[in-house]
Amino acid sequence: MPTLAYVIAGSEATGGAGLQADLKTFERLGVYGVGTITCIVSFDPKADWGHRFVPVDGGVIADQIEAATSAHALDVVKIGMLGTPNTVAVVADSLGTQSWRHVVVDPVLICKGQEPGAALDTDNALRADILPRATVVTPNLFEAQTLSGMDSITTVDDLAEAARRIADLGPQYVVVKGGAGLPGDEAVDVLWDGTDVHVFRAPKVGEERVSGAGCIFAAAITAELAKGSSVYDAVRVAKDFAHAGIVGRVTTAAPFTAVGWQG
Repeated sequence: MPTLAYVIAGSEATGGAGLQADLKTFERLGVYGVGTITCIVSFDPKADWGHRFVPVDGGVIADQIEAATSAHALDVVKIGMLGTPNTVAVVADSLGTQSWRHVVVDPVLICKGQEPGAALDTDNALRADILPRATVVTPNLFEAQTLSGMDSITTVDDLAEAARRIADLGPQYVVVKGGAGLPGDEAVDVLWDGTDVHVFRAPKVGEERVSGAGCIFAAAITAELAKGSSVYDAVRVAKDFAHAGIVGRVTTAAPFTAVGWQG
């Protein structure tokens, strides 16, 4: 029997992030991926590559989850971009219909193109309905600052404090990603396990953010947890995997690069 992993996330049309990147990550790590689409994001090349965001109807999302969980014995899921309070509610209700061994949440808080008020409503719904269900949550610097309520995050100690504060929202483990935004020559992530802080380091590969890096990091954690790894080991593998993807990143016609793999 294959090892299965499930993802509920948005579709990103260039293939570098979202559900497309998640399923490629699952396959590369030897896991059979099943996916449900929550929204469609397509960059607009005629408007400075801004986001065009289209939510999928809540009933359609619920139908996809019902089909996926009925066809397969799924017990490890990654939650990516949800995008609207209604989508958050639908996904939370659907998750509550069965038990899950692990829930990995990549807390995509906002999407360019959304109204600020709608984005705030989505953020609040995510905090209330999704984060308390999470085994692991993987915020980037912006998301960690928003969720923790901290004014700034500029040091490794700040990463650890943000992780501890976010854990108070309900997730069992928190990984705060320093990425390219943290000062210094290293991309530093910290894992708070409820007792200890674990620090993961890799050399920075340039100073620019790479599209999809956060998606594949969380997806790699999901794949490793599906295979039975501990959270610590899953994060360690995901750190190396995401770093390799950034090294092998793909140049596109858009003003950003996307995660890729050489070889």
